[in-house]
Amino acid sequence: MAYVEGRVVHDADSHLMELPDCLDPYFEKRLLARYHALPIYQNKLGKAGWADKAREQQRDATFRAGDAENILLRKNYQALGAFEQIDRPQALDLLGFTSQLVFTTFCLGNFGLDQSDDVELCYAAATAHNRMMTDFCKIDRRLLATAYVPLEDFERAKACAKEAIELGAKALLVPSRPPKHHAPSHVALDAVWAIAQEAGVPILFHVGGEEKLAKVYRENGLPPVKDFHGGDDNFTSVSYMPIPNSAMQTLATMIFDGVFDRFPRLKFGAIELGASWLPGWMRSMDSAAHAFIKNEERLQKLSARPSELVRRQLRVAPYPHEDAGWLIENAGPEVALFSSDYPHVEGGRNPLKRFNESLKDSSPRAVEAFYCDNFVDLMGEGLAPELRKPRVSAAA
Repeated sequence: MAYVEGRVVHDADSHLMELPDCLDPYFEKRLLARYHALPIYQNKLGKAGWADKAREQQRDATFRAGDAENILLRKNYQALGAFEQIDRPQALDLLGFTSQLVFTTFCLGNFGLDQSDDVELCYAAATAHNRMMTDFCKIDRRLLATAYVPLEDFERAKACAKEAIELGAKALLVPSRPPKHHAPSHVALDAVWAIAQEAGVPILFHVGGEEKLAKVYRENGLPPVKDFHGGDDNFTSVSYMPIPNSAMQTLATMIFDGVFDRFPRLKFGAIELGASWLPGWMRSMDSAAHAFIKNEERLQKLSARPSELVRRQLRVAPYPHEDAGWLIENAGPEVALFSSDYPHVEGGRNPLKRFNESLKDSSPRAVEAFYCDNFVDLMGEGLAPELRKPRVSAAA
């Protein structure tokens, strides 16, 4: 019996849990040593031997006998299909999702290279990631590979996006943090958006590519706070708060500077960035447009209010602890998406139950949009026609 039955559910957020050598076969050989020397890469290596233990556990017959009953209980490297390609279709069968967008874990943030001066290595890492992701996902058409496109260099960004589409990527992931030397709305990046629109695939933002909490906020004279994962490193209530800030600023800039209007068929997605911020942000953009429209020609040229452009082109995935029903009521039924965050801990053990509880007062049409229709709209040509809204059997 699958976790989801009797309903078409598309998953807007799932992950690989790659092992440290995941990019090595795909990396340009002359640059591999430079990549391995990166401090962030060295930090990700962790304690010696852990990757071998993870592989051994996934090959242990006794452990694997519990795959089905633990499909949402085992997390990270213990999860089925976390890094073994051959196992991921079975994981999807047990979950019952009609499709899954698949993001990296090991490569989130592109190793900090976007903000470095090593543009060559920046794009080499992104290219290796894109080759790895599309190679992993080609085993099953339900697995929708995301490809990363740094926006630091106009020509390289265009080439990176073009190659990603040719490799079979179903969505282009860009950082919500702006490039070092130009705005993300710069007209020279129109070539990237044009490639995506022509291919019918979305532009996505995902947690990991945003500006982080300033460390000074942790200097409060109080004992260290353990993070969500049990350590004291990063994910706490305070560092949670600014997660969507970069995405809000970047998306607002793109809307005001006309990117959404220049590419009206292009869809955007904000994934694992939360969604409670969305209604107030939409209202703030409308207020800004109203206040400055007399002085700014760019605002006069907008085809609609910013909030209407959001409903037309932006889709956002709330966390399972957020009130999806409230979000739909205040932002509109067009924008919200279901996501599981499989196999990350943050997704919880029963995301469907939590979302269902928050949607109990929403209309059946809004619920259907949340679990299926908004995702289909987001993915466009990236989702095979037979996967968009297949017939389902009634739950047993």
